Amino acid sequence: MDHIVIIGNGIAGITCARHIRKLSDHRITVISAETDYFFSRTALMYVYMGHMKFAHTQPYENWFWEKNNIELKNAYVKQVEPDSKTLTFATGDQMQYDKLVLATGSIPNKFGWPGQDLQGVQGLVSRQDLDALEINAPNNQVCKRAVIIGGGLIGVELAEMLHTRKIPVTFLVREKAFWSGVLPLPDATMISDHILSHHIDLRHEEEMAEIIGDENGKVKAVKTAKGEIIECNLVGLCAGVRPQIGFLTGSGIETDRGILVDRHLQTNYPDVYAIGDCAQQREPVGERKSVEAVWYTGRMMGETLAQTLCGNPKKWNPGHWFNSAKFMDIEYQTYGWVWAVPKEGHAHYHWKDLKEDRAITVEYNIASRKFIGINTFGIRMRHEVFDQWLTDERTVDQVISNIEKSCFNPEFYTKPFAAIKADFDFKEAAQTA
Repeated sequence: MDHIVIIGNGIAGITCARHIRKLSDHRITVISAETDYFFSRTALMYVYMGHMKFAHTQPYENWFWEKNNIELKNAYVKQVEPDSKTLTFATGDQMQYDKLVLATGSIPNKFGWPGQDLQGVQGLVSRQDLDALEINAPNNQVCKRAVIIGGGLIGVELAEMLHTRKIPVTFLVREKAFWSGVLPLPDATMISDHILSHHIDLRHEEEMAEIIGDENGKVKAVKTAKGEIIECNLVGLCAGVRPQIGFLTGSGIETDRGILVDRHLQTNYPDVYAIGDCAQQREPVGERKSVEAVWYTGRMMGETLAQTLCGNPKKWNPGHWFNSAKFMDIEYQTYGWVWAVPKEGHAHYHWKDLKEDRAITVEYNIASRKFIGINTFGIRMRHEVFDQWLTDERTVDQVISNIEKSCFNPEFYTKPFAAIKADFDFKEAAQTA
């Protein structure tokens, strides 16, 4: 019976632990310095907004771990010595392992901005970040204004959170529309307009140059690249995340941006593996990025690696790309690949509801008509339907003709599919005329 040690109790590490236990009697130890128990990281925003208590973010009762013989240790791993299979903790004590799983997640990007370590400058990734936010921005009396840097999913979550407490927000993004490095411009423009409609001071094509502190080491303003001074009491660093791998320096475990792994999620050491946000594929799968800081990816990696650790070697094969998120009130889903600018030989079909913040963008191959991917906004789609259509290599014509079959919105939801089909047919006829 092996002793499998997992560093990190996020979705990747805990999924791996649960599936190892389903498949074996191996001894399992999960180590985390963040919290005693696993919680849903994506629910942090709802705690701050008052929709739930932190205890509600824990999907398992505290007795679950002992009942399933999964040992939990609240500690910070300072050093990993893979040759001797030894972990050294910040307290100085050590632990031996037979197999090691690194699932240490991400930390916010910092780009060397002057003042980036001042009090009141923070990200929104960990439980500790949530606690810091309650100190830095408990209300609009303590925090007169917040400035958020970076136009991604975490940034828009933080903006919504602060907005619920009536804290004015200035949002600086480099792109000419929100997340337009990822979303096609019509989609990005709709999201920008939606954010602005919530009275968020969204500034496009704007960057931060410096964070200015007061005599007590607290943030008091930011200076933009254009020279404007914006007074604030909170700066949210939301310009992406990077793998949390600093503790591996000198370990011999090969890293680049993340921890380098092969298709079996194994590092350059035979009994050391990495999964989730901290893992970097030596050879990316298809069009996927080598590092994917995505909840779904972490969960699937945990399931895959558990098979390997329990004697059923399984390669990482994530299947078709998919993701989901929310931009304030707009639900977003994506299946397959929709690039900000269509790839060579591809085209986009875009439909936007004239009355509501609902839209789709479909990418397809012009010559073969093959369906490549879809973004949906304000329209809930069934994952299994699009996954099958991508596997079957359906044409864009087949997808649009049958698109209502993929919808699972509520019964009284006003369905836009007749309008989408009519618009698609009209634009296709115009192109061939």
